[in-house]
Amino acid sequence: MVKICCIGAGYVGGPTMAVIALKCPSIEVAVVDISVPRIAAWNSDQLPIYEPGLEDVVKQCRGKNLFFSTDVEKHVREADIVFVSVNTPTKTRGLGAGKAADLTYWESAARMIADVSKSDKIVVEKSTVPVKTAEAIEKILTHNSKGINFQILSNPEFLAEGTAIQDLFKPDRVLIGGRDTPEGQKAIKALKDVYAHWVPEERIICTNLWSAELSKLAANAFLAQRISSVNAMSALCEATGADVTQVSYAVGKDSRIGPKFLNASVGFGGSCFQKDILNLVYICECNGLPEVAEYWKQVIKINDYQKSRFVNRVVASMFNTVANKKIAVLGFAFKKDTGDTRETPAIDVCKGLLGDKARLRIYDPQVTEDQIQRDLTMNKFDWDHPLHLQPMSPTTVKQVSVVWDAYEATKDAHGVCILTEWDEFKTLDYQRIFDNMQKPAFVFDGRNIVNADKLREIGFIVYSIGKPLDAWLKDMPAVA
Repeated sequence: MVKICCIGAGYVGGPTMAVIALKCPSIEVAVVDISVPRIAAWNSDQLPIYEPGLEDVVKQCRGKNLFFSTDVEKHVREADIVFVSVNTPTKTRGLGAGKAADLTYWESAARMIADVSKSDKIVVEKSTVPVKTAEAIEKILTHNSKGINFQILSNPEFLAEGTAIQDLFKPDRVLIGGRDTPEGQKAIKALKDVYAHWVPEERIICTNLWSAELSKLAANAFLAQRISSVNAMSALCEATGADVTQVSYAVGKDSRIGPKFLNASVGFGGSCFQKDILNLVYICECNGLPEVAEYWKQVIKINDYQKSRFVNRVVASMFNTVANKKIAVLGFAFKKDTGDTRETPAIDVCKGLLGDKARLRIYDPQVTEDQIQRDLTMNKFDWDHPLHLQPMSPTTVKQVSVVWDAYEATKDAHGVCILTEWDEFKTLDYQRIFDNMQKPAFVFDGRNIVNADKLREIGFIVYSIGKPLDAWLKDMPAVA
């Protein structure tokens, strides 16, 4: 029986291994992590992450050929294939601070694998890592190998949160990068055989190590670039009276461009986009390509600009101050159908409003109060360190209260900011919300999900990103 072990029980490791276990009943899969609470959650009825369809998959396999354990060394020692899916945060100090990836957790995982292994292993990098990580890992393993052979493969994940299980069931492609040696090719085939249980062979792409690593960064950079492109257009649409929804629809009808990732919004978030682009920027700079680095930096700059533009619009519309005003924030996760708040635009928007002394009432159907408070008090990039290395009890922001109902959040509020496109926000009783708000009542739709005309009929002053502005908003222009 082939044994697989995955180090890291997070957003990537947990769902990926659960699907491998489901699709490959003849393979024993162990997911290991040093975090006792996280493993306990994977073994309970309340999984540590929310992802549609995940619970069903886990329950079908758990205890049969899928195991969650804190006994890291035992399962690594017994495995034929070891996936490494640990955190790769952005460095906050030292060489490359603010851009380069911090490989501390990766390195300690590699040293531990070398330390405990008694048989040959295939080591698969599954975390999003900078190009050439495999080479570094290879050096650590070979210099500590004690005669054991290790083959390193790069197998980047292309999961979108909210659809991760479907993405795993029917991937656009599975990418496996390895060495062009007989041993390297044999290792590629071994991993390919795992995926071939359910993925058509033509969708399994085999490349060299560097191509696989760079493909992941490139894919995320291209996707983020599309969002920044349409967001840049949204600012121009507001200035000229064009409608960004109509513009992006027309652009998306071009078969060379296509309609995906062309929705204007308050900005992109998630654990990968910003981190991967910063990584790309750093690699370009290290390789003497400052012009290429500068090009990709602009994608991040537009994203930051979009968030601050939104905050400026809110403040300017409300007589240039939100001090002591109640603002309801609907949605905190970086997108719908996930509880993930990593790099969510809501953090910067909330911090911007708090900077002007607003009082916030936040509602998100999947994000806990503890997480929201943690996010609003954490330093940038701290979120990407394992939970046990984050501040234990975050200081709470007194101007923020977290409620569990949209109507409670909007009661007595001066304005409503919609920051996540949860379906339930489209069908709220906005008449009821209007009746219970301070007047004039404002709605700032950061996701373009409400019917602005209907809301205006009720009496709201509405700002929708990239849409023709209310007369009110034209009279009170946002000053950057």
